[in-house]
Amino acid sequence: MLTLIAGSGQLPAAVVAGLKQPTLVCALDGFAPDGVPVDLSFRIETLGSLLEQLREKGVGRVCFAGAIDRPAIDPSKIDAATMPLVPVMMQALAEGDDGALRAVISIFEQAGFTVQAAHEIAPNLLPDVGCPTQAQPDEQAQRDALRAQQIVDGMAAVDVGQCCAVVNVQALAIEGVFGTDWMLQSLSYRPDGTGGVFYKAPKSDQDRRVDLPTIGPDTVQMVADAHLDGLVIEADGVMVLDLAGVIAECDRLDLFLWVRERTA
Repeated sequence: MLTLIAGSGQLPAAVVAGLKQPTLVCALDGFAPDGVPVDLSFRIETLGSLLEQLREKGVGRVCFAGAIDRPAIDPSKIDAATMPLVPVMMQALAEGDDGALRAVISIFEQAGFTVQAAHEIAPNLLPDVGCPTQAQPDEQAQRDALRAQQIVDGMAAVDVGQCCAVVNVQALAIEGVFGTDWMLQSLSYRPDGTGGVFYKAPKSDQDRRVDLPTIGPDTVQMVADAHLDGLVIEADGVMVLDLAGVIAECDRLDLFLWVRERTA
């Protein structure tokens, strides 16, 4: 049996739509998914008890999907089953994103669960290589995309983020602690006018079973508001929610979507 450890947003619903078997949906308090009924809610302070419940229900596989912020831990609410996990949990909260995710995966794997990626359950979330939009990237956009790949690779080395914006092979903005939406919104009043690409890709050394980057129709509108020319995502590395809607929105706003193969 599979359980979905769901966070906020639309990704959990897309994963559930790809399932052909009974699924238990669990969610951390305060981070309920959009459009998916939650079977079990839990606090980080009761994670140990959740693991016991899952084993009792015959769960063997878990999938993480959706967004959460790092929760604060209330020591007074930690239950007995969770107490042995506290050192790993505290270390995870002190780590960067990659380190924190690896710690979470290790907790579930050491408890006997197999961690399965969202895109393995719903492979249609990974679009085919190419540019399915009416607008197409020109030579400058192709140069900017290569530069953006190099920038995100550099960010990966220090565990910073998964996206950036580039114009004329110069960095306009990089994703930081406030995330993709904030980065794009910061370009709404850019002093240089228009042009450039939005680029998103997984970190080169991240565990792709969790936190694979995602875009959707809302991302397209924000890219337009940032006065960029298009979106470039790494093939087999970025999930697209509502691909048809993303393409339609790109065409409406005269933006391109380029699913680009990573270059050496």
